[in-house]
Amino acid sequence: MKKKIILIIILGIILFIIGSYFYNNVTYIKKPLKKIAKAGFIERQIKLKDGTLLNYGEGPDNGKTPLLLIHGQGMTWEDYAKVLEELSKHYHVYAIDCHGHGESEWKVEKYSAKEMAKDFIEFIDTEIGEKVVVSGHSSGGMIAAWMAAYYPDRILGTVIEDSPFFATEAGRREKTYAWVYGFQLYQDFKNQSEEKDYFKYSLERSYWKNIFGEKIWNFISKSAVSYHEKHPNEPVHVKYLPPQINRMFEVVTYPYDQRFGETFYDNSWFEDYNQEEVLSKIKSPTVFIKANTSYDGDLLLAALSDEDTDRVVSLLEKGKRVNVDTPGHDIHYDKPDEFIEIMVEFLNELE
Repeated sequence: MKKKIILIIILGIILFIIGSYFYNNVTYIKKPLKKIAKAGFIERQIKLKDGTLLNYGEGPDNGKTPLLLIHGQGMTWEDYAKVLEELSKHYHVYAIDCHGHGESEWKVEKYSAKEMAKDFIEFIDTEIGEKVVVSGHSSGGMIAAWMAAYYPDRILGTVIEDSPFFATEAGRREKTYAWVYGFQLYQDFKNQSEEKDYFKYSLERSYWKNIFGEKIWNFISKSAVSYHEKHPNEPVHVKYLPPQINRMFEVVTYPYDQRFGETFYDNSWFEDYNQEEVLSKIKSPTVFIKANTSYDGDLLLAALSDEDTDRVVSLLEKGKRVNVDTPGHDIHYDKPDEFIEIMVEFLNELE
């Protein structure tokens, strides 16, 4: 009898673990979105003077300091969902879809850091009406830096989250993960005619095939491609896979204009953007958040090196570096508690 009870308990524990695993896989996207809706976040749209449509999420008007969040390449404003509820207790939060992403305008002529910065400044003037703290992730951080450098009267302080300063310069970029498995890979796809689906093409040549092994990766890829074929207009989400793997699929299948990425390949995104000059012009308090640095041989897997980060901070008049222990580039998603703590502490320092 005792053995039966023990077996039942063990079986119950196993079923609970399996159930929890699948429940987390199924709900990890929806849960944060439900939380921010309950917290009072509303999706809105605005047309600028030249007719450009910008889509954004706004938190409750709590009378607190405005915070403008600018996501990274290939994402949307909802990528911040895990941190928005808590941030809205300290800031009046605005999170915007960059041009070529989500529901904002897909205008190729706007796909440069300078043009996007100009439009986001107009957004601040029109929709917010006062100085803001601006925080940008990856390419969004480079836009935030431009805003702080050339529109200092609109910016209280700047948070730059793991942005690829200097690693994106010619001669350096060709030895980065983002270039080899992103920008260059897409150009290779365009220059061939056998495969019509870029998602499938990218999975067949993914860096992660080396990590998982060819057999396992091919099995995973088949599930992802099948999902993409059935749901072509939404991010790929294979329910038996954990969020960490699904995230790799999501960043390729979010509503995103691939022409945006091409501007990094031909360098037009950096029109009039001298990285050293931009950073040296920022006079407001600035925090640079850095994820872990890693290499595969001479291939830089991180957004930028530690030496690049030190150079960034040395150019900032009131700069500070904060390291977060995570191998992931998307710090606010991978380490939401740490990101929130940094943002709240930064606000306290400004006040």
